[in-house]
Parts: sequence; C-alpha cells; structure tokens
Amino acid sequence: MSIRPKVFIYAVIALLLWSCTNGKRQIPVLDFFKTPEKSFFKISPDGRYVSYLKPYKDKQNIFIQSLSDGKEVMATSFTNYPVRDYFWTYNNKIVLSQDIIATDQFKMFVVDIATMKQRDLLSFGNAKFKLLNRGRKDPDIITLALNKRDPTVFDVYRLNIRDGKLTTYINNPGNMTDWFPDGDGEIRLAQSSDGVNKTILFRKDVAAPFRPIITSNFIDQVQPISFTTDKNEFYALSNINRDKAALVEINANTGKESKVLYASNDADIEDWGFSKKHNTVEYALWEDDKPHIHFLNKYAEARYNELIKQLPGTEIKIIDRDSSENKFVVQSSTDKNPGSFYLYDSKEKQLTKLGDINSDLKPDELCAMTPVSYKASDGLTIHGFLTYPQGNKRTNLPVVVFLRNGPWNRINWGYSADMQFLANRGYAVFQPNYRGSMGYGKAFHRAGFKQVGGKIQQDITDGVNWLISKKIANPKKIAVLGSGFGGFSALYGSSSHPKMYNCAIVQYGLINFFTYIKDAPPFVKPYLQMTYEMVGNPETDADSLRAISPVFHADKIKTPLLIFQGAKDPRANISELNQFVRELKRRNVPVTYVLKDNERTYFRSQHNRIQMYADIEKYLDKYMKGTP
Repeated sequence: MSIRPKVFIYAVIALLLWSCTNGKRQIPVLDFFKTPEKSFFKISPDGRYVSYLKPYKDKQNIFIQSLSDGKEVMATSFTNYPVRDYFWTYNNKIVLSQDIIATDQFKMFVVDIATMKQRDLLSFGNAKFKLLNRGRKDPDIITLALNKRDPTVFDVYRLNIRDGKLTTYINNPGNMTDWFPDGDGEIRLAQSSDGVNKTILFRKDVAAPFRPIITSNFIDQVQPISFTTDKNEFYALSNINRDKAALVEINANTGKESKVLYASNDADIEDWGFSKKHNTVEYALWEDDKPHIHFLNKYAEARYNELIKQLPGTEIKIIDRDSSENKFVVQSSTDKNPGSFYLYDSKEKQLTKLGDINSDLKPDELCAMTPVSYKASDGLTIHGFLTYPQGNKRTNLPVVVFLRNGPWNRINWGYSADMQFLANRGYAVFQPNYRGSMGYGKAFHRAGFKQVGGKIQQDITDGVNWLISKKIANPKKIAVLGSGFGGFSALYGSSSHPKMYNCAIVQYGLINFFTYIKDAPPFVKPYLQMTYEMVGNPETDADSLRAISPVFHADKIKTPLLIFQGAKDPRANISELNQFVRELKRRNVPVTYVLKDNERTYFRSQHNRIQMYADIEKYLDKYMKGTP
C-alpha cells in the first residue's frame, strides 16, 4: 500500500510535534483560547427555555433552546460586537447589552421570546449600569443603578422595557456606592462611603428616610445579600470583630448581628447559594487550598449529593434556577476541565447535558493544579499553586511565574486556559497569592497595604527562590508573565532582579501609579481615599510611588519584554505607554509591542486572542528554550 506524499508529510509533522513534548500531544493554541462553544447559560423563570451565548461569525450571540422539544433558535445575530450581558424578565423577554467599543457606547436591547423580535431599548454613551431587580409584580419594569446623570455616582432608575421609558427612582446624594432591594424590588438598604469609612443605611419602607445602622472602616466588610423572610433582618457577609468573613444575619433596625450562620477558621466565606422561592441562604462557600461548601438547608444538601453522585470528582455550581426551583442549570468543572453545563430536574432527579465550554480539550491531556505554600522572608506564610507539565519530571523545570491582575484579588483553584496552555508547552506554572490577597482573612489582606512595590514584590521573589531551593525550577529558565497589576509586577521584578528572569510578558500592564490613580474612571472617585490608604497618595507618597512606577525607570530594565495592550482600555494611558516603549527601544532593550486598536482590557476578538498566545509561545521558545 502506498502513502501519498502530503499524507506522509503530515504524519512526519505530527510525529515531530508528539516527540517535541516528550510524548505528549502539543494542543493547538486555538483549542485553548477559542470563543467558548456555549457559555453563560440561564433558564427562563417559567422553566420552559434555556438560553446561552454561542459564537456566530466570531461574536457571542444569544441562542434559546425550548425544553419541550429541544429546538434551538438564534435570538440575536450581531456581527459587529458580541453580547456583553443579558438576563430574563418574568414575562419571557430577554434584556441584553452591547459594548460598542469604537464609539465608547453601551446599548441595551430587548427580545420578546414569543415573537423573537428585537428592539432597541437604551443607548447611554459610556455610562455603566447594574441590574438591581427584575419586577415580579410588573415584569415590564426593571430596576437599574446607572451613572447617566453624573458619571461619578449611580442613581436608581425604573426602566419600562415595553416603551423604553426611564424614570428616576432615587437620586444619589453623592456618597452612595451600593443599593440593595428587598424581595418586592424596593430599595431599603444602601451603602455610602466617604472614601475611608463605609456606612450601611436602612429604611423600614419607601416613605421613610434612610438612616445609618452600621459604620465601619473600609478594612471591615459588611456585604448585604438579601432580606430574610422577616423584612427587618438581612443576610450578609461580615468580618466585623473577626478576622475571617462569616455568613451572618443582621437586625436591620439596630445593625447588630443576630446570628452567625457559618464561619470558617481557615478562610473568608466568599459566596453563597440563595433560594428566592424560600427567601433563604442554602449554603456557604469558601476556599483555602480547594473550594469547600457548608449546607444550611437539608433539601439543598440532598440536591447536591444527588448531583455529585451523577457528576463524581467535579466541582459543582448552581448557575441558575427557575421560579419554582424545580429546574436548575448546573456547571461541572475541575482544574483539568473547563466545564460542562447541565439541566437538573429535581423532581425526576434527572440530569441532562446542555453543552460544553470547550469539548476539544481532554482532561487526561491536561495538568493538575497543586496547592503549595512557602515562607516569605519575614516569616509570613504565602499560599499559591504550582502546575507541573505532564511527565514524571519534577525537578530542574523551566518555570513561568504567572501573576494575576489586581493586588487584592486571589488565584482560585480551578481551570485556567493560560495555565494549561503554558503547562502543555512544557513549563511549570507558579501562581502565588501574595500578601494583600483577599480570601485569607483581614490581617493577611491588610499586610499588603502600601506594599505594592515592597513586600508584595518580595513575596513573589521569595516564591521564585523557594522553587529554586527545592530544585523545582531551573534557575536559568524562569520567565514572568502578568496582566494589569501582574504586568506591573513583571516589569518590577525584571528590573529589580534582572538575572532572575529570562524574559517578561506584560498584558495591559500598569506602568505609572500617578496616572493610574489620576485617570481613574469617574465612578471610581468615591474610592480614591481608600486607594490612597491601600496603595499610596500621589501627593503625600509621591516619592515611593515614583520609585516603583516602571515608567520612570526604563534605564533599569534590561530583560527582554513582550507587551500587549488594547487601545480602548479605559484604564490605560496609551500615549504614555507608547513613549515608555520608545524609551526602552532607545536604550536597546529587546521589546516587542503589540497594540490592538479595537480592543479594551481583554482581547475579545478570537483572532486577536489566538495571535497573542501564538506570539507568547514563540517568545518563550526564543528566550526559554534557546538558553542553556
């Protein structure tokens, strides 16, 4: 039997790809970073339909599946920009929004499921909005917080989706940062801030004035969840008078805790499950090294046990539920599986698969995310994750230090396309949750204040040295990759420790703390004083902010750089970044700069996203695999 030349060539290429990853298949970049096949599932309140986002001509659009006959219908057909967000109303309409990047404009539309007709609803420049309540009594009325009148504050509006009429419900006096409705959609709790202190306010009914019931420093947290069946009590997460945030009930008249529903000694309670039908919290969620769940309701626990029996070895999340709470949208995932969605019928105990986020990825080809911990130079324990590439080798590995955006966010255990892509290419991936990270309690969070260029960076360096001391990392093959604040950390680390990193990759990095704070969007202004306390004040801490801002220290950077930036990123100063890159090039720093015109912070275009990671792969090949 003869083999055709082309088939022979493809077979040789496949063999080479197999051999170059030590017998493991090199998964195409597209398979990691393509637009999800199906995502953002929701169920209609009457339980008759499920909706989801699905690509149409490279843009995410809404599709609807009837649960009676399984037929799929495309509800939107945008080819310019994807659907940004959407939700169901109680009379089977879908309200959706689009971010029109070219004109910095948000648009809102409504789709009537009975006719599948789409209408324009609102267009409001670059204002931001937050859904507060979908009306049950009058399903055509939704309640929104919108900074339309004044970009620095969010007023509360009623929007009639039948005629598009927008009516002011509550004018923000200027210091309100959050609004919380009761079960009927009436705003009866609010939060104000003077930039340092936060105050929870309550009113017994819409005719009464708001009055303060809890005042605390911004380090303390009281996050209202919902009113209980007693409209004078509400559920909340609170760390007042404790280090770790707990799930509590609070008396709205006095502001005092009436009950602690659950607290963990190991980590903050960070999430919860809520039943609107019974108006009660069903379970609490927290995470130390792995996610955990504690049930407060025996029916919710029985439902979970039935689900885990049918989906063993996975993390399960209830994504949505119908009004009767008989049908649930469930997501199942692991650190080696991006996830699948299911419809669960609780009466029949029947689980039906709805779709996968990415069916091209096979869990047995991916890598486990291993919790690790180490001691920082001052003795503080730092937690994080280490992902080894497939194979038996656990020493002298090339390592990519992967740093998240935001000094206060944390890396959670679970699937990450970036991490799996890097591990598949043969790199160990190190992700430290340095001091300041939330989730580990108030003291650990506070330990990062005014340390963005100090002990936070030392925690990262200590982590790299720990990898070297344990002989996990090859000290001659270490790269650093970061986004946002992680991009700043990558630049800071490569300039402060030029011999530690072979190269640095920066995605929409922060290069100047002065302009980052000065150019903050108007709606962030109420939090500026808090930023001064946590990061630094440009006036009183000018010397320290200047000392850590990379834009002033191009002369210290010698490490090869790869920089990605969206030109429409609202937090980036593009002219300043362009000048910074020019200065680096003038100093003969090997820098590659990729600026995409029609992108914001994250690259939403699949083409741009795939190209970015293909560039990252080539860059790492050059500077990591080409070194001894």
